[in-house]
Amino acid sequence: MGALIWLLIPLLAAIAAAIWGSWATRNHTYGDIAELAGYARFRAAMERPDSGPEAAQAAPGRI
Repeated sequence: MGALIWLLIPLLAAIAAAIWGSWATRNHTYGDIAELAGYARFRAAMERPDSGPEAAQAAPGRI
């Protein structure tokens, strides 16, 4: 009986490795569209001319 338990350890490790391998190689493309859209909004916000220190002085109530 003890030998069967020792044989189950590598079997369970192989099953766990197969599950992890399938999870690690899954398709990640579905989230790229939202991430690229967020990056485009970030770039647009960084390129705005009114986001500098002069704009903060022009609008004193705005920080």
